[in-house]
Amino acid sequence: MRLDDLPRSDRIEDRRGEGASRLPLGRRGGIGIGTMLVLFLVGWALGINPYYLIGGAEIISGLRGDRQQAQPPPSQTNMEAPSDRMGEFVSAILGSTEVQWTEIFARAGRRYDPPTLTLFSGSTVSACGYAQAAMGPFYCPNDQKIYLDTAFFHDLESRFGGCNAGSKSCQFSQAYVITHEVGHHVQNLLGILPRVQQMQRGMDQAEANQLQVRVELQADCFAGVWAHHAEEKWRFIEPGDVEAAMQTASAIGDDRLQRRSQGYVVPDAFTHGSSEQRTRWFLAGLKSGQVEACDTFQATRP
Repeated sequence: MRLDDLPRSDRIEDRRGEGASRLPLGRRGGIGIGTMLVLFLVGWALGINPYYLIGGAEIISGLRGDRQQAQPPPSQTNMEAPSDRMGEFVSAILGSTEVQWTEIFARAGRRYDPPTLTLFSGSTVSACGYAQAAMGPFYCPNDQKIYLDTAFFHDLESRFGGCNAGSKSCQFSQAYVITHEVGHHVQNLLGILPRVQQMQRGMDQAEANQLQVRVELQADCFAGVWAHHAEEKWRFIEPGDVEAAMQTASAIGDDRLQRRSQGYVVPDAFTHGSSEQRTRWFLAGLKSGQVEACDTFQATRP
């Protein structure tokens, strides 16, 4: 993919090299250490990558309204577009989402307030609790920030087989990961995430998981919507890019992760969707460019 023409964002919070200043131990919003350990144990028992369980729990815990979370030290935060290669890449992808979602919201008579993307290495503190690299990228509704340890991109290449390691097309796979998290921010602005949390109250775990899958698939579709409009504006997609992104979506499907870890699949434990579902919904957004095409909640086949 070509980055030269993409606008850069200055909404990058660079905490790489800082580490977490303190560790939130309770459940005053976000996920405590006890819960994190339980999710890891449950994840391995069910054959689910634990960071997916944690990521889903982060979203739901972030919607509970408790604002007394531990916060990172503001004096150490660097708010500007990073100048290193990875920072430049993240800034370009985030900047392009700001342009596209601002235009999409404006056409609907609404205002788009972009998220901040926090880069960290190893661990940090979010308004939804403690964040560490093993959790993967996630969106926190409490502070409307995306948290990303860029070491996750290496895992996509080396561990999950998300794309051919070292290939240029891997960048579009990485862009898909970032824009999926931006998709969660869009859902939050549209009121979708709070409504989902309300609906999940009183549901059993299998039903709650099914609803969470639809949340994640919609974020995949919103990533496709971004790609559609960004391609129309900047012609930045190169041969092999979309295929690499689809390879990544397939690699992190719940069914593939479960089969890889334990040899069989537990559909009721899905939290992000199967490989087929994730690729299908991304392509739905990419081909149509329409937010309306991403209504995973009304679809008979998620």
